[in-house]
Amino acid sequence: MAVVLAYTSPAIGHLFPFCALLDELAARGHQIHVRTLDSGVKLCRSRGFVAQPVDPRLELLQSADWTTGSALRVADKTVDVLVRRAAFEVSDFNAAVDQVAPHLILVDANCWGAISAAETGRTPWLIFSPFIPYLQGPGSPPFGPGYTPRAGLVGLIRDAGVKSVTSTIFDRPFRNGLNPVRARLQLAPVRSADALLRRAPGVLVATGKPFEYRHTDWGESVHLIGPANFEPPAPPPHWLDDIDRPLVLVTTSSVRQADAALVHTAIRALEGEDVHVVATAPAGTVHLESGSHRHATLTEFVPHSAVLERAVVVVAHGGMGITQKALSRGIPVCAVPFGRDQFEVARRVEVARCGTRLPARKLNARRLRERVLSAMHMTEGARAVARGFAETGGMAHGADIVESHLSASSARRSA
Repeated sequence: MAVVLAYTSPAIGHLFPFCALLDELAARGHQIHVRTLDSGVKLCRSRGFVAQPVDPRLELLQSADWTTGSALRVADKTVDVLVRRAAFEVSDFNAAVDQVAPHLILVDANCWGAISAAETGRTPWLIFSPFIPYLQGPGSPPFGPGYTPRAGLVGLIRDAGVKSVTSTIFDRPFRNGLNPVRARLQLAPVRSADALLRRAPGVLVATGKPFEYRHTDWGESVHLIGPANFEPPAPPPHWLDDIDRPLVLVTTSSVRQADAALVHTAIRALEGEDVHVVATAPAGTVHLESGSHRHATLTEFVPHSAVLERAVVVVAHGGMGITQKALSRGIPVCAVPFGRDQFEVARRVEVARCGTRLPARKLNARRLRERVLSAMHMTEGARAVARGFAETGGMAHGADIVESHLSASSARRSA
């Protein structure tokens, strides 16, 4: 039995995927310790993990990206929060390592300070990325705006232009914020998030092809392990039994952003269609008048698996979790990205032909209705993605990789 420490970004959307992998490791007899957001500690303990909250200062640092409609400003605000967290993460991470004395550490790809601290230690460590990682690869556009891959000279010129912009918005503030933290740890500076992630002995990414671009090659140390699908155990609501129409699941981000319009627009867009809209708003930012829509139900939380059993399409903000949860079941997706990594997720939905994409700036009832109805007929692409996900080996494959690093570390100590 090994002791594994998981250090996560303070967000439910990151903790849930971690739980999927950690459940598999726990089932194999490993002892799991977790550092996560305060509201997630109870969930972790219910899974049998030893859990403590991260430094509360990390949770206080939250991006106000819902206040801007600009994709570039969203990226700027995200980087600002992550580099400011990094300084607090170092001491918090080191304290957790001292307390737990783990045999291996799993670090969230968004915990840039913890990644740097892990680099200074002797304990084996891996990065776990619940989302599309900030990694560059041949033939893929720079991460962020969600551009379609384009081959040839035209693609090279376009990507060089995009890179000049993303470098200013993302890489420069990343370097300015993180490298002083790394200097205090006596570590070499890094020029980008890509360079930081590649300092790890291995990176586990919760996705698979063909959802990820078929040409993607991030190198031998990066492992695609399939979706890390997880939701807290909860009984399905009784009202689901009273709905006799096909279901359309509409959901917004679990972290506050300006996506409330998606629910209202979806309900208007699908009026008159032979479907029932079930809308979840986990961040609590969406409100409807009770009974104002006969064939729509709004709830803050519902077990997605219960709805997905009867769903014909999912309309979402382009979050990695719900998108892959739907596609794992062969259910097509209409992705409406508002910010963060959602532009990249939505573009992959479109390229893999497992659904449709509608930028939030173009959101209206007519366009959304067209995209949703088109997505409903893309089950063949969604099923192809589901097969690809299954072929990755899933969390069992992820746990195998973790155990291979444990075995290699043990062999080195014995030599």
